[in-house]
Amino acid sequence: MADLVQERAGVRVLVCDPDGPPVATVQDALDLVGAAFLGAQAVAVPASRLDDEFFSLGSRFAGEVMQKFVNYRLRLVVLGDISRHLAASSALRALVHESNRADHVWFLPDLEALDARLRATA
Repeated sequence: MADLVQERAGVRVLVCDPDGPPVATVQDALDLVGAAFLGAQAVAVPASRLDDEFFSLGSRFAGEVMQKFVNYRLRLVVLGDISRHLAASSALRALVHESNRADHVWFLPDLEALDARLRATA
């Protein structure tokens, strides 16, 4: 499956292919932002596509990526199991907790959880 814009719970979401190119640089993130300009309001990226640096907050990569999405008024949704990263970092656990309480960046287990969250915020 290629990256594809889908209507999910009334919201247009760019659902990224788990086998797509890795997001390892800010430019890679901007490429997703550009693809979302085909009409998406959110981008759902499998955690497996994110470079490990994203989950190492000291690298500042996550902050840079999240800020790009906020600047372009797009919701970033990280999908999948990030438990090994959470186990290694209390700072990441705090970031995920706070992000999931807000509206710009969500960390969710799967597309079904995304659908439920979108329905709850409608």
